[in-house]
Amino acid sequence: MVRVSDVGTPTAGHGEVLVKVHATTVNRTDCANRAANPFFMRLFTGLTAPRMTVLGCEFAGVVEAVGTGVTSFTVGDRVFGYNEGPFGAHAEYLTVAADGAIAIMPANLTYAEAAPSTEGAHYALVQIRAAKIRSGQDVLVYGASGAIGSAAVQLVKSLRAQVTAVCGTNSMDLVRGLGADRVIDYTVQDFTLDDQRYDVILDAVGKSSFGQCKRLLKPRGIYISTELGPWAQNPFLALLAPLQRGRKVLFPIPTQTTEMVVYLRGLIESGEFTPLIDRTYPLDDIVAAYRYVETGQKVGSVVITVAGPPDR
Repeated sequence: MVRVSDVGTPTAGHGEVLVKVHATTVNRTDCANRAANPFFMRLFTGLTAPRMTVLGCEFAGVVEAVGTGVTSFTVGDRVFGYNEGPFGAHAEYLTVAADGAIAIMPANLTYAEAAPSTEGAHYALVQIRAAKIRSGQDVLVYGASGAIGSAAVQLVKSLRAQVTAVCGTNSMDLVRGLGADRVIDYTVQDFTLDDQRYDVILDAVGKSSFGQCKRLLKPRGIYISTELGPWAQNPFLALLAPLQRGRKVLFPIPTQTTEMVVYLRGLIESGEFTPLIDRTYPLDDIVAAYRYVETGQKVGSVVITVAGPPDR
């Protein structure tokens, strides 16, 4: 259940900054934690009630105060980042570890544009790095219009690899605009029957399986997915990867670091990555935003405006 309520303003502790949030997002990570889906997540989020009552992992805003020991930020800095675990970005104020996944905002973005820069992109980045994607390789991205998929297309292209993107009819032109070299409409064509072979298949929506995609992989190709897969098989198949010399599954554990946010900022400032935004809601309408995201039909990210001016 999601509702809007009044809560106390947090205080920046040692090594923390207090951020006045101007924009945040509602994303798959928030929805999964809200619903404890898959069910075993209750072991981490709370067995009978959620441990974290204010969700929200992506944010963009202004540093309002700094705790003791903080030298990397000062009051007034425009910042953005990712705070999965502690969460708290669906509020007017948020405390973040100063050495966590936070950095100065790209100079060329508004708060609403910067907020959706990290959730989908950091999942895509950890997969790209785990698969060691490099220039000249052939990569297929399934689910190329979502937050993870749209980021993956752009991040893979920044490495000068060739991208085949899979998405629905209405998103084909959009995905081409992100840099995809080839686009498959999954409503018309079963991508698993494609004649091309790939070095890496990146399933950004978790709706395929290694078994379905194996024939598309080159002899030492890699299958990698954002989800556990049928019967939670992907982590177990990934455990076998070190023993395999042929096609294999990887299932990297996402990390959130300062380096990750700084890397994404560099790509944004160079024009190689632009976060894709579906629609924007005010904080008072966050319930409607959750309902929309949970339809599974969003394209890119759903932004929530929280405080301050709508632009800079």
